[in-house]
Amino acid sequence: MSEVPLDDSKLVGKAVRRREDPRLLAGRGRFVDDIALPGMLHAQFVRSTVAHAELASVDVSAVLEVPGVVAVFTAEDLELGDIVAQLGRPLSEFVPTAMPVLARDKVRYVGEPLAIVVARDAYAAEDGLEAAKVSYATLPPVMSEEAAFAADAPLVHAEAARNTLVDVSLFATDGIDGIFDSAPCVVEVDTRTGRQNALPLETRGTVAHWDDREEQLVLHTCTQIPHQVRTVASRCLRLDERAVRVVVPDMGGGFGQKCVVGREEIAAAAAALRLRRPVKWIEDRKDALTASFLAREQHYRARAAFDAEGRILALDADVVCDMGAYSCYPFTAGIEPLMASAEMPGVYQLPAYRVRGRAVTTNKAPTGPYRGVSRPQYVMVMERLFERAARELALDPVEIRRRNVITDFPYTGVNSITYDPGSYLESLDLCERSVRAEGWYEKRAAAAAEGRHIGIGYSCFSERTGYGSAAFAQRKMKVVPGFDISEVRMDTSGTVTFTTGTMNHGQSHETTMAQIVADELGLDIAKVRLHQGDTDRITYGFGTFASRSITIGGSAVRLGAAKLGEKLSAIAASRWGVAPDEVELAGGAARRRNASDVLTYQEIADIAYLQAHLLPKDIEPGLSVTATFDVFNDGTFSNATHACVVELHAGTGQVEILRYVCVEDCGVAINPQVVEGQCRGGIAQGIAGALFEQVTYDAQGEPSATGFMDYKVPTAHEIPDVLIHHLETPCAFTETGAKGAGEGGTIGAPAAVLNAVNDALRPTGVELDDTPITPETVHRALNGAPNRELSV
Repeated sequence: MSEVPLDDSKLVGKAVRRREDPRLLAGRGRFVDDIALPGMLHAQFVRSTVAHAELASVDVSAVLEVPGVVAVFTAEDLELGDIVAQLGRPLSEFVPTAMPVLARDKVRYVGEPLAIVVARDAYAAEDGLEAAKVSYATLPPVMSEEAAFAADAPLVHAEAARNTLVDVSLFATDGIDGIFDSAPCVVEVDTRTGRQNALPLETRGTVAHWDDREEQLVLHTCTQIPHQVRTVASRCLRLDERAVRVVVPDMGGGFGQKCVVGREEIAAAAAALRLRRPVKWIEDRKDALTASFLAREQHYRARAAFDAEGRILALDADVVCDMGAYSCYPFTAGIEPLMASAEMPGVYQLPAYRVRGRAVTTNKAPTGPYRGVSRPQYVMVMERLFERAARELALDPVEIRRRNVITDFPYTGVNSITYDPGSYLESLDLCERSVRAEGWYEKRAAAAAEGRHIGIGYSCFSERTGYGSAAFAQRKMKVVPGFDISEVRMDTSGTVTFTTGTMNHGQSHETTMAQIVADELGLDIAKVRLHQGDTDRITYGFGTFASRSITIGGSAVRLGAAKLGEKLSAIAASRWGVAPDEVELAGGAARRRNASDVLTYQEIADIAYLQAHLLPKDIEPGLSVTATFDVFNDGTFSNATHACVVELHAGTGQVEILRYVCVEDCGVAINPQVVEGQCRGGIAQGIAGALFEQVTYDAQGEPSATGFMDYKVPTAHEIPDVLIHHLETPCAFTETGAKGAGEGGTIGAPAAVLNAVNDALRPTGVELDDTPITPETVHRALNGAPNRELSV
């Protein structure tokens, strides 16, 4: 680990106040639902009330009789193309399935859209839904992994045998069975994690309208991937891509749920195109909980072999992910099993590895990305294996990790991934020291003497970030994300406007990326402005996911700013008759080294735009440059260690978090305050998955959690204060030295909480491996119920 001294004049590395806050806190933000256009209509969707059925009929004739209803469209009316996500894998590994924008012949989950009702106001649209009459020929629903694999199981998709969309075995070390046969210690876990909703504060929504002047369909939508929405909309609507413009205003969170193309935004666009009137659709909270993209329902059977000193020798894992009814676009149903299979070894030196990853399709709402994508789950599996091995070998849980974490870099793992330098051991040691310094080990012992149950749990992990095109190509995706493009432009007032293909939905891009540009050009940050989220203004971009905004997008921005700086220096040098390397940029001006000559940026811009005859022939007029950035290796890895201290309350089974410590290393922190906000928010979502949130269904496929009375979301009362320590191992593969920071909190929290709960349960002899951990489960565990009998 290295430390980089900060230049006090630089903004990168400082907690610059968020530039977004004054607008947002004063209520001046502009979200999709704030958009009101002349003649705007409102849309809602007739949705399936059964989980699995052939569609006998969708009778919407009576809908038009409802006061205020203007139009209603079914799949037959709109004749849209399907949304099809593809992997370049053989059918034995991946089965592509088509997701119709509106269901045609069959419904595959409760909440699937069947028709779109368009009315003069939102209330009339809701009234119109009740007039629709849908007849079903019901089929037995497939509601679990076991049901999906059953020999006589009904098929969710006729083309997917055994209801399997993905079945890959990425790694299988020769001789691994012999390693297990001869190992002194073999431990196993059988872990299930609950289905979750990403639950952004702002639900999904779209305002679509036809622009006659531009002959263009304009979609104002809250998405993390505007260019991919444009591509899918143009193809489904059979328009040239130029004829579709996607604009993203302010967005109230996404967490991955808005990182896929939704059917509803395409249907709303189709209705606006047909009616030539603006159409607004805003998802209500019930639909957001039951019909949006979900995540996390996974089942791991894993075993690990250790030597007598506690060093891991081999890992063998079977991963099954319940992906719901359809593949999401563009990532496909492979997003969870492929992530888990490729990266499960994590921070540990693993000599031998075998894994099988499968995605099953069931009659539930589809699965999409959610903050962390499988990493919270496989980290939990790995950490449970180490805890179990520590117990079997009578080793301290921290010590067994210490003996296994990667310490020599770069390190190429058994998974064929090369890990760049990180602070794996340092973060583990510092986290343990922090817990000990606060006396939690003594408090645990004192509580045990009083008959109370306090436990301490750790988790160590890395977060692969900076996925470039090469990394995504390894998944054999047909749509290969990776690069980013940035345009940086200076006007005649010396103000800089720059673009990024990433998409802000709470990560402070307006602040952090402006810090990068301001530093590169020696410019006041007040004179730097970001544009994003408009496919007509942004050349191209893959949006925001996988902690790529600063690693990939920020690198392109820095390169663009550097290119603009080179042009500013060249113009100034030509005026002074010196070489460009004799010019430095600072304080909003070009300055000749070791001389008093100064040209302000306004003066240089006047030459570039208004007095182009003064430019040398080899310098083009204007001050606009474009830069691209991609990563052509395996990406970079942030890392962290989390520690959690809990107390279990015997009377209620309540899990109270007494302390939470996070030691994180995301390379150069562009804005430490923003990084801490990402850590705290991520940890809150990780705790939510560990203790509270779960989407459940009854035997007929009806969602059981349709509101916050049933879908249990933690409040500020349940989320503890978090002690955060920052380490800094600059990244050699990004232009800023930064690694990603967006998902780490969520990745580490479930394992830390689960391990702490199990530590508190030590006297009972019961161990838990599933999440969420409910009070009922803990209450029964404190009374000695076996693990697999704990679910209530």
